[in-house]
Amino acid sequence: MARARPEPVQVVKQRRDGALSALVEGVPYVRFLGIDFDRRGDELTGVLHFSEKLIGNPMLPAIHGGVTAAFLEVTSIISLSWAYLWPDIESGALDLSEVTPITMPRLPKTIGFTVDYLRTGLPRDAYARATVTRQGRRYASVRAEAWQDNRDKLFAQGSGHFLMPPAVSVADD
Repeated sequence: MARARPEPVQVVKQRRDGALSALVEGVPYVRFLGIDFDRRGDELTGVLHFSEKLIGNPMLPAIHGGVTAAFLEVTSIISLSWAYLWPDIESGALDLSEVTPITMPRLPKTIGFTVDYLRTGLPRDAYARATVTRQGRRYASVRAEAWQDNRDKLFAQGSGHFLMPPAVSVADD
């Protein structure tokens, strides 16, 4: 029995990048803040590009605490969505590059999100990664960390609980 030939790596990368782009573009607030995501395999790193509009205290200057919290929460939601959509994206059952705002999969909803501000967010790009610590059918827990110049020197960390969207099997559609 002959095995099916694997997809070319360029096709796989295009599908993954298209899916991530569609997921991020589906949230207007992400574009407003200037957040992008760097993808390496199934791991995502959020990148908050510095802009003067993000400054909360011009005397320091420092990134606004609300922007920091939003950055951590957005990174958590996108990472959690990426994790639960990954099997359908990989199998090709879900092509996010072809979805419309109406057919876009629902994102997890925040139940609660707590942020610890560890140091001042300086006026420069920031990075964040989120780790899904528990994911069930209805509920998920996520931990996120944000840093700027050195991954070991976090300026904020957060933990959140999310309500998962109802499971919709792509085969049912």
